[in-house]
Amino acid sequence: MNHVTKDCAVRIAFTLTSELPDGTTKKRPEETVEFILGVEPQPPTLENALKGAQVGQHFSLKIPPEELYGEHDPELIREIPKKGLIKQRVKEGVYYRQMKMGTLVGFKVLEVRPETVLADFNPPMAGISAHMDVRITGIREADESEIAAARETSMKKRIGCG
Repeated sequence: MNHVTKDCAVRIAFTLTSELPDGTTKKRPEETVEFILGVEPQPPTLENALKGAQVGQHFSLKIPPEELYGEHDPELIREIPKKGLIKQRVKEGVYYRQMKMGTLVGFKVLEVRPETVLADFNPPMAGISAHMDVRITGIREADESEIAAARETSMKKRIGCG
């Protein structure tokens, strides 16, 4: 097998630099991962870049927030009453979590005001994008048992069991 196709096992070495919404970046050391293309979900930008590629090929790409944790939505920043919140947990810059009527409520405290709290209900990682430097280090045909196992694992992750 000399190029990447659907249902083949692909091994890549990559470095990942995350870019936070405030513009700061965080670079992680190089990692190697192997997955079955089209079965074990990857960000669409990465999957598209891999199709037809060959061992040794190197490329850089930017993964947008919507392919990772979602865009940061300013509509999810709200002013809420302090009443009913646990006073000791309400601190600026900290994530607040509390069970309310059987549901976990969580938000980031942006500002504490006299009677209210400015709360950000976006997921903690919303708005993060990433830059990837990728090198393809291996391509091989995946057998049916590997594909079946990968499908099962991916399904469990989608429903929250993996």
